[in-house]
Amino acid sequence: MLAGLAALVKAGWRLALLGLLLLAVAGWARADQPQVLREQLQRGSDGLYLTVRLDLTPSRTVEDVLVRGVPLYFVWQADVFRQRWYWTDRRVATVQRTLRLAYQPLTRRWRLSLANSPAGGGGGAGLQYALHQNFDSLADALAVVGRVTRWRLAGQDEIEPDARHRVEWRMQLDLALLPRPFQIGVANQPAWDIAVTRRLRVPETVEDVPAADPVSASAPSARSREVDAGLIEPAENAAPGFDDSPRKD
Repeated sequence: MLAGLAALVKAGWRLALLGLLLLAVAGWARADQPQVLREQLQRGSDGLYLTVRLDLTPSRTVEDVLVRGVPLYFVWQADVFRQRWYWTDRRVATVQRTLRLAYQPLTRRWRLSLANSPAGGGGGAGLQYALHQNFDSLADALAVVGRVTRWRLAGQDEIEPDARHRVEWRMQLDLALLPRPFQIGVANQPAWDIAVTRRLRVPETVEDVPAADPVSASAPSARSREVDAGLIEPAENAAPGFDDSPRKD
């Protein structure tokens, strides 16, 4: 009897996975590419900061997969390059953050988790999350996924004063972080192609960027960490001081 129940449960899981794969394969309608609503690159006395706001509108197929319990991973990455006329441009800093979006059927809420380091060999399971926040609607969660607020890309010491620099940033739905069986059904499908890439020139002059709020470095408040990570909007005159610790080549 136990063997029969085990076989039944196993068959149920297979049918559920098959349904998700068929749903993914059915999604040939192209997703609306993210629209850039705001884009600002600031060079302050203490570093280089990027602010971007996107309008994310995933396809119906992607929404259906989310509702069925499959988490999706959105990755922001920015690279700072020093331009060189005599050779290829040199990358002086790079930062990355990953946002995991998942639906919670029991509470009917959307949970967003932030990781500031790349995933290891375990895919999405290898991410170390620093912050979490719940939302009542998918639209509210996607509004946070599609923005970064004063994201620190590089320190001022990494920007040479007499050289030209540029920033290349990208936001994309990272299919490589999905469960491996599910990746088979979504490869090369337009509905899952959600990405935007832009290039900006670093200002040559230093702006008067407001300093970060004085928060405790050892134990910042939950709200200050959420503001710094862009999970909630800062107050009108507040300036987040989140340090993403840019990595050098």
